[in-house]
Amino acid sequence: MTHPEEPLDSPALRTAAPRVSNSARGVWIALASSAAFGISGTFARGLFEAGWSPVAAVTARMAGAALVLAIPAMLAMRGRWTLLRTNWVSILLFGLFGVGACQLCYFLAVQRLDVGVALLLEYLAPVLIVLVLWVRHKKRPSVATIAGTLLALGGLVAVLDLTGTSDIDPIGVLWGLGAAVGLTVYFFISARVDGALPPIMLSAGGMAIGALSMVAVAAFGILPMEFSTGTGSFAGYETPWWLALIGLILISTVFSYTTGVMAARALGSKVASFISLTEVLFAVLWAWLLLSELPGPVQLLGGLLIVGGVVLVRVDELRSARL
Repeated sequence: MTHPEEPLDSPALRTAAPRVSNSARGVWIALASSAAFGISGTFARGLFEAGWSPVAAVTARMAGAALVLAIPAMLAMRGRWTLLRTNWVSILLFGLFGVGACQLCYFLAVQRLDVGVALLLEYLAPVLIVLVLWVRHKKRPSVATIAGTLLALGGLVAVLDLTGTSDIDPIGVLWGLGAAVGLTVYFFISARVDGALPPIMLSAGGMAIGALSMVAVAAFGILPMEFSTGTGSFAGYETPWWLALIGLILISTVFSYTTGVMAARALGSKVASFISLTEVLFAVLWAWLLLSELPGPVQLLGGLLIVGGVVLVRVDELRSARL
């Protein structure tokens, strides 16, 4: 509502419209990023059906994305190459744990669990962050954060469906929790990186290191790296392996990262991080539409509890930051 004495063509009104437009566009971009991230498990499942191993899928995803982002990253680093010398440890850890280990654990979980269940387990990362800060730095969480943590843990129990009405692979659960640990490391390392380092360089470097770490995993015989030219299935239709791979690299990695950065710049990292929670919902939707996977009622309830708990934790975090 305008002020009664404010003219209709005032500068304040002329600048308000673009801000509203930019915010609305930022929300749509953030949702597009979440939708692209959410379909990664579905593309990975297509590669598994075609005969690929999780290590091979992660290697191809990271290497392909690193190649696509290499030129933009080098352009962003012009005149700032000294930043690599001061951030190389963070980039290395980011690639090894935040990218390589996190994605490998998630894909190994997808191999044994429904896509939605695997992603819900990974999204317990904010709860792990609270626990790490509490134990390591004696930073006692507030009542709201404790309530959110307990809510998320209750959701975890429901997702695991301990009553036995759904078939849950315990090894898959461990891999899903491993993905949560990797995502926790991802957040901690991202916060430590020098803000002057272009995000696209951190992403490209991390993906290249992540791909090399997967090659090492296969070379030492820890896990097999198996490729195949078979076919997978989406929505009941047979699809070639290369279609799932292109989708995994271009849509779920390059596009999702690029739009994620655009959304963060348009909305701010805090608002964008909240919208990113819709990735879980998109993952369940894509798996339902393309793989005919849908968690049971108890698991869906657990998913809502996990998302609700994470929202409580983040809301309390933002409130504390403003104080």
